[in-house]
Amino acid sequence: MTATNAPTSLSDTDRLAYWLGQVALGDQKAFASLYRATSPYLMGVAMLMVKRRERAEDVLQDAFVNVWRSAGLYAQTSASPMSWLISIVRNKSLDHLRAGKRDDEQQSMGDELEISSEMMGGVTDPLELLSIAAQAHGVRQCLENLEAPLRQALAIAYYEGKTQDQVSRQLRVPLGTVKTWIRRGLLHVRRCLEAA
Repeated sequence: MTATNAPTSLSDTDRLAYWLGQVALGDQKAFASLYRATSPYLMGVAMLMVKRRERAEDVLQDAFVNVWRSAGLYAQTSASPMSWLISIVRNKSLDHLRAGKRDDEQQSMGDELEISSEMMGGVTDPLELLSIAAQAHGVRQCLENLEAPLRQALAIAYYEGKTQDQVSRQLRVPLGTVKTWIRRGLLHVRRCLEAA
């Protein structure tokens, strides 16, 4: 059985975990399969945080380098594979923002997920523009259907780049509640995007 031919009986989550296990063993085909399966969604997460396509691409590249190097650490976590990957992308996005990758031209996103010309990063291919617009519209629609506390926790954590502890203090709710809200919110968005 090759990495690209993970057992068909596996759920999506188990398939990602399988590929991560193979990547930890240095399997390049598993890495390619993992990348193909997750990069569109993870690119969306990076774009929401850093707002510019070229910077999001840098974040995604850094994140997958990290995945290649540290896939063996995944087994030591209790997170789902996608949550683990999202946390890597989120941390790399924060690294880029802290390193001064965000410039004055970027507009604050707040609760809105508007597609600006900056997010397009100079993309002129109509099909690629359509794909980016569809992804952002899909995320926006999924967030609109989310309960307000979950949406607010996600917005503070991912758009403002705050830790769960900072979200807890800002919303004045227990840390465990914030963790649950963020986990439930991400799961809802993921399922919503998969359904779309």
